[in-house]
Amino acid sequence: MKSKQLSVEAIENGTVIDHIPAGLALTILRQFKVLHHGSAVTVGFNLPSHSQGSKDIIKIKDVIFSEADANRLALFAPEAIVNLIQDFQVVQKMRLTLPGTISEVFSCPNANCASHSEPVTSRFYVRQHNGQTKLKCHYCEKTYAREAVAEA
Repeated sequence: MKSKQLSVEAIENGTVIDHIPAGLALTILRQFKVLHHGSAVTVGFNLPSHSQGSKDIIKIKDVIFSEADANRLALFAPEAIVNLIQDFQVVQKMRLTLPGTISEVFSCPNANCASHSEPVTSRFYVRQHNGQTKLKCHYCEKTYAREAVAEA
């Protein structure tokens, strides 16, 4: 007889980022400094998914994401779902929407931008254009594809 077993252990309290496209969990960990919380983090890669075929998942013990934190993830994984967990139960599911602005996550690719030489935090305005996510730097006012900003 075949028994079912969870691939990733449940957490008592914290945040679970589910339905991340396969292969993007490390990018999210790095870009959003998930490991800087100092909490236990469990990551599952290429787990089976009925809707996606395979997916990644991130579980962060004892850290509760705000709606703003969750929506920043939409830049990389708009179909991800952020689940808030209390006493091993999902108490809230957040579907993601792109934020209007994003700060302190990316650096401007423009080497001449004031954000590189002045004591200011990076800030971008987020827009959708022809199905692509674009970010406009608050300081130099140049617009970039999300991929160009994420790699800078």
